[in-house]
This record gives sequence, structure tokens and C-alpha cells, in this order.
Amino acid sequence: MDGEPATRRAAVVPQGEAAKLYDGLATHYDKWAALTETKARRRALRLAAVRDGQDVLEVAVGTGLAFEQIVRANPHGRNVGIDLSPGMLAKAEKRLRDAGLENFALSVGSAFALAAADGSFDTLLNSYMFDLIDEREWPRILAEFRRVLKSAGRLVLVNMTVGERFGSGIYERVYDRSPRLMGGCRGVRLSSSLREHGFEVRSRTYVQQLLFPSEVILARPAGAGPGAGGAGVE
Repeated sequence: MDGEPATRRAAVVPQGEAAKLYDGLATHYDKWAALTETKARRRALRLAAVRDGQDVLEVAVGTGLAFEQIVRANPHGRNVGIDLSPGMLAKAEKRLRDAGLENFALSVGSAFALAAADGSFDTLLNSYMFDLIDEREWPRILAEFRRVLKSAGRLVLVNMTVGERFGSGIYERVYDRSPRLMGGCRGVRLSSSLREHGFEVRSRTYVQQLLFPSEVILARPAGAGPGAGGAGVE
């Protein structure tokens, strides 16, 4: 996979428009996620392996589907979630309050400038965000992720990826016709960029659900020492 381009298509939804776009998608997002993202999300949470007492950050928290599970697993730790979309954050806040969870902080924030000290998180989870962002901007975000992670921290990424199985190309054709219908997301591959910007990729798994292709990546800051690795397909 590393010899292939990181993406075949350009990002066409400007970052300045992303918050408004996802505010509009917030009401229906959970239905889409249930159909296409649950397998990838479960894999990501397994790789995150959140333990009670940790410092955990989720960037692009969305409606809180993964964040709720993080907070449940970490009742005495620090759970921070950010998103560009106030509409998505409102849904996440309601989800967690309805579940009786209180040990968390949610706020509007940008992956380009994380409001966190250097080396302050054990785990950083980020789902379906890089596939919305221009490839030339990825290094800025990866630098921020590496900055806020502890030296042995875990970075878990979930992205819409380039399809590797029959039928998955339908989403690329939808993107070509109407990028906003896809939430601005197109298939990407992050492994090479991670290695180029200070991370070791420990595993990459391809997951396909309702023909929708995702990659789930576990990475660590370079030099973090031995750990889980491998790749797979689900």
C-alpha cells in the first residue's frame, strides 16, 4: 500500500465551510454511522485500549459515538473531546448526559491548533477527518498530534480509505458527483504520511461495511519502543 498515492482525489470542501456542513449533517449522522462505520469504530476502540486513569483526547468527536465508550472506560481519568461543529458537539453532549456520564470536557476546537500542553495525552483518537482535509495540510495536524501525545502514547486513526474490495468504488463515484453528499470525504491512505512525520505505524486494518471502505491505524511516536503491530482486513 505504501507505494500507492495517499489519495486519488483532492479535498474540495474548504475547512471554513466544514463546521456549517456538519452542523447540517448532525441530525442524521448517527444513521449513516450505524450503517457504515460501526465495525471500524469497534476496531479503533480495541486498539485505543483506554484504561481508567488515563488522559484521552478525541479530535473530531462528532456525535460522541466513540467518545461515550471512552468516557465509560475512563471514569477517573481525563476525557477531552473537540470538534469544529457546534451541532455535532451538542449531539455528543446530549448523548453523554443521557447516559449519566459526567467526567468529560467537550468544546469547539481545531486539529490545527490543539489547546493542550506538550506530552499531555496517553491516547489520541481521530475518526473520519483526514479524508476531509487537503493532503498538503496533513503535516500540520500530525505535528500537533505528536506534540500533545506522551512519548509512549497511542494514536488511533480511522479514515475513509481507497476501496480494496468489490463495490467500494461506488463512494468515489458519489464523491465525484457531489462531494458534499459525502460530507466532503474521499478515500485516503495515511500510513506513509505518518511515517514521514514522526510516527511508527504499528497496524493498519482495512474494514468494509455496506461497501464503505475504512482504514483503522494504530501508530506511536517514533522511538516509543516495542508494541502491537500487523495489518489485516475485516
